[in-house]
Amino acid sequence: MTVTTGDDRRFPAALAAVARIEFDYADGEGVDFEPYDAFDSAEETTDWIRHWTGNHELDGAAYRVFGQDGAGGRAALWCVRAGRPLAEQPVVFLGSEGERGVVAGGLSDFLWVLADGYGPMEAALDDELESCPDPSLAGLAERYATTPRRPVRDIVTEVRAAFPSFSDDLDALCR
Repeated sequence: MTVTTGDDRRFPAALAAVARIEFDYADGEGVDFEPYDAFDSAEETTDWIRHWTGNHELDGAAYRVFGQDGAGGRAALWCVRAGRPLAEQPVVFLGSEGERGVVAGGLSDFLWVLADGYGPMEAALDDELESCPDPSLAGLAERYATTPRRPVRDIVTEVRAAFPSFSDDLDALCR
């Protein structure tokens, strides 16, 4: 069951700082991430999740989309932790071809994922997860993160364990 935190669409300062970063795709060897400078509107998010699932009864209230990859997959905060602020909601990735995964347990850990050289798509789909630190993103994470620095592998393993049914729950929404 998905629980929302209301219609809070105020863009966190940490995501605004991420939006100012240009990620280098490096011909498929880098990070495929295009951050937004604001959340998609509620209407855009509803349209996207309905098309992604084929379920036109859904609304997008459970998601705050804040970026995409080059193929149109979306990175979002998933508002599943009742009563908790947006920064404490898990970060998820939903790819344009049905790929999906949880990326980080909250915005702070997501900053450490970026600092370790991974974008949302790579963290959600890659099982190797070897650290490739990015000094400029590490500096950004040091300024905004409220959790201690940890390797991407630890962050992703932890959030996958916390939300083991994420993929199955999405499948249940699909028509």
